[in-house]
Amino acid sequence: MALYEHVFLARQDLSQAQVDALAAAATEIVESFGGKVTKTETWGLKSLAYKIDRNRKAHYVLLNIDGPGQLVAELERQNRINEDIIRWLTIAVDELEEGPSAMMRKNDRDRKRRETREERI
Repeated sequence: MALYEHVFLARQDLSQAQVDALAAAATEIVESFGGKVTKTETWGLKSLAYKIDRNRKAHYVLLNIDGPGQLVAELERQNRINEDIIRWLTIAVDELEEGPSAMMRKNDRDRKRRETREERI
C-alpha cells in the first residue's frame, strides 16, 4: 500500500461542521477502496495568497492516507465534482509524519506567543 498526504481547501462560507463532513466523506471514499486515513487535521480558516473563485480565505484540511493508488484518482474525481472544495493536492510520501504536522506546530507556537504577549499587558 502507498502512503499519501491529501490537503484540500474548502470555501470560506462553510461552517466547521460542514468542513468536518467533507473530511468524513473523503475518509469514506478512502475506506471504500480498502485504504485507511491515519490522521485528519483541520488547520482552520486561513487567508489565501490570491483570490480563488471569489474566495479570499479557505478552510484547510489534511488527510494522511495509507491505501492503493486507484483511491487517489477517485478521491480527486469526487473533489472535482464537489462545489465546496476549491483546491486540493495529493502527494505520495515515503513515510507519514507522526504527531502534529508543521502547520499545527506553527499554530501552537503562534497561540503561545499571543498568550504571553497578553499576559505582559
